[in-house]
Parts: sequence; structure tokens; C-alpha cells
Amino acid sequence: MSVNLSKGQKVSLSKSDGGALSVVRMGLGWQAARRKGFLARLTAREIDLDASAVLFAGQQPVDVVFFNHLVSDDGSVRHTGDNLVGGAGQGGDDESILVDLARVPVHVDQIVFTVNSFTGQTFQEVENAFCRLLDETNGQELARYSLSGGGSHTAQIMAKVFRSDGGWEMAALGAPAHGRTFEDLMPTIAAHL
Repeated sequence: MSVNLSKGQKVSLSKSDGGALSVVRMGLGWQAARRKGFLARLTAREIDLDASAVLFAGQQPVDVVFFNHLVSDDGSVRHTGDNLVGGAGQGGDDESILVDLARVPVHVDQIVFTVNSFTGQTFQEVENAFCRLLDETNGQELARYSLSGGGSHTAQIMAKVFRSDGGWEMAALGAPAHGRTFEDLMPTIAAHL
């Protein structure tokens, strides 16, 4: 059963039987907002949103997974590939990042997921955008967070997966930011560690 998350809400990544999830997938989907008017449709550009995962040890970034570095140095986090146009919207994922929680090195205590508009459009030009967390072993959706709602920002700090006393948890952050790459977002990310 999936949980629709709101900004700031947390969810445990423990299974209902008390076991821990082993591999999770953070999926991202979006569509370009339909533009009204003949000329607007003619001048519409594709929207390239990019999902990234920044791995932290305390406050220090130690690795990043994104379209130009698809696998973390330790192999525990893997990006499935860049989608330049979106289109899944409410259906499947346009970009996905897989996290093998059991293989994440012990010094990594947080993984922050971001989405940014590489082509520079704002979220006012995006519709049906979401991120979701799935149990990769059985495909069950665990949590979903809607990124829609417009805004003049070009990026969002979507969510973070972090270690807690009882294992891993996920927190929906939904913090608007500005930037075309994860590097541009680092000052905003720092506020959520």
C-alpha cells in the first residue's frame, strides 16, 4: 500500500513483517505542461528534468549519482539513464535511481534526491511530476510525492533517505531551489541535512 507523502512527512523503510527493505528505487516522472494557443505550441520545447542522488557522510558530500556518473563509486547507488524529454507523467518513471541499502557504506548516513530542469524551464511549465519510492524486489510502491504545483523554481530537493535507530527512513522535502545541475543545489541541500 502506497503512502501519499506531504512535504516534511517521514516514512520508515522497514517492511510490515519487521524486516528491512534491501533495494529501493526512487522514480521520477513528468510531462511538459500543455501550452495554449497555436504559437505557444509551435515554440514549446521539450523539458529535460534530471534526477540526482547525493550521498553524504554527516555534512560532507562523498559521492553523487546523476546522468554523467551513473553508478556510485562503491556500486550501491545506480542511475538507470537520462531521459531528455519526460512523458510518463502519472504512469511509469522517466528516470530512476536504485539504492541497494545493504551495500551503502556505513559512513554514508544520508542520500538526498534532487530534480532539476537541465533545460532551464520552471516548474510552471511541468505537469504531472512526481517522485516515488518502490521496493525494487517486488515492484510495490511504498510512497509517492507530487512535485506538481507550479512555481518559478527550476529545481527541487525532493526527498532524502537516511539512517535512523531502526534502520532507514525516507523524508519528503519538496524544497524549491534554483539551478540546472545538482552542483547548483548544494547550498539548498545543506539546509536539509
